[in-house]
Amino acid sequence: MTAIHQSRALADVAVEKLRVFAQPQRLMILSYLLGGERQVADIEDATGVTQPALSQQLAELRRADLVKTRREAKQVHYRLADDAAALCVRTLEAMFGADDFALAQVEPVRRPVRPRGAIAAARSQNIGAAVFARIG
Repeated sequence: MTAIHQSRALADVAVEKLRVFAQPQRLMILSYLLGGERQVADIEDATGVTQPALSQQLAELRRADLVKTRREAKQVHYRLADDAAALCVRTLEAMFGADDFALAQVEPVRRPVRPRGAIAAARSQNIGAAVFARIG
């Protein structure tokens, strides 16, 4: 797996995907779809996003490959496209105040523990490099 800092193309793809998430109505729709497949009328009722805005936002989510559709007669059902889309939405919910369920679904980031050496101690005491190194 390539890290984003190693590929401009990968960074561009990530930024475009984030742009899609960065719209309140789309994010509300995605959040609602965490509960499973839904009809358009259900999405409208749950989110308060009304026509034609709902149609526009759902079209944008389809173009971004974040949702998939299934037709049943005249009804269109929407669901999250894949586990990656669900993970992104759960992560955003965990970061910005959703329920404990979302928090339980996100793996915590494990940061290495750095020993508190002389440099770290100097930083925490807010003394400058010249004082720390005793230059003079």
